[in-house]
Amino acid sequence: MGALQEFVSEDQPLTLCYQVNGSCPRTLHPLGVQLIIYLACAIGMLITVLGNLLVVFAVSYFKALHTPTNFLLLSLALADMFLGLLVLPFSTVRSVESCWFFGDFLCRLHTYLDTLFCLTSIFHLCFISIDRHCAICDPLLYPTKFTVKVAFRYIMVGWGLPAAYTAFFLYTDVVEEGLGMLLDEMPCVGSCQLLFNKFWGWLNFPVFFFPCVIMISLYVKIFIVANRQAQQISTMSKGTGTSSGQIGASKRERKAAKTLGIAVSIYLLCWLPFTVDTLVDSLLNFITPPLVFDIFIWFAYFNSACNPLIYVFSYKWFRKALKLVLSREVFSPRTPTIDLYQD
Repeated sequence: MGALQEFVSEDQPLTLCYQVNGSCPRTLHPLGVQLIIYLACAIGMLITVLGNLLVVFAVSYFKALHTPTNFLLLSLALADMFLGLLVLPFSTVRSVESCWFFGDFLCRLHTYLDTLFCLTSIFHLCFISIDRHCAICDPLLYPTKFTVKVAFRYIMVGWGLPAAYTAFFLYTDVVEEGLGMLLDEMPCVGSCQLLFNKFWGWLNFPVFFFPCVIMISLYVKIFIVANRQAQQISTMSKGTGTSSGQIGASKRERKAAKTLGIAVSIYLLCWLPFTVDTLVDSLLNFITPPLVFDIFIWFAYFNSACNPLIYVFSYKWFRKALKLVLSREVFSPRTPTIDLYQD
């Protein structure tokens, strides 16, 4: 307690998370500020959970949406929904109260689920980029090359690899063995910021960075090919009268690629600050203040609420599904077979 008491003024005692040696200092906000932050976080969680739940229900319920791409979107929505349901409530309390009150077991589990769902998201976005690349750049072979069975294999990899990777670092002694040599100070009691060694920081960065490079490379090629195809279709439709069905299918594929490209761009924008900070922090012996780290984390969490909003503004089929789900028609036995792609 001696080191902490140096920061205590005579007229304003320091508030701690726990009355034990080595406890973290607690930042007390006025009640009005606390309520505003809790309300904002609650609204964010509600949008994240309900928005992604609607995506999961729509793709599961409507048979016209049972495509490889949409199954990948469904799995991505599940990861985002579980993040909002299982991770964000605890993160909200930790951010507002500046303390972790839920014990060591839940601290480690919370960190595990947090990392799992976030890594699962980036893996799925990477796989969706591969799917769109096949659909745009190799449209004739796409139906046989990227089937529902292939999509489910990607989904299994997208959940299995992050689960094993995160469990290895959080539930083995690998991190603890290297921690003492690389850090001078251990985290204070009540922070639930599991400080990883430098190896974790260096390894965590490429886990996010390389899938991002793959996604950007694929989408650059996709947009080049899509623009070329659009020009060719325009020329052919004027000269030979290409069928409206072929033109409509090609437009849908390009629209899907554009929409998912926006989703990837927003993902990169939300996650880049945290990812860069993870690498820099490991090089500078973890100097990032908890408040700054919290801001980066919540900026990254914001991405999980974005995808359903992107679909609402970009996909006609999602808007149609949303109207049906929120109306009495959803109970009709014919509703699951409605062709949501038909204008």
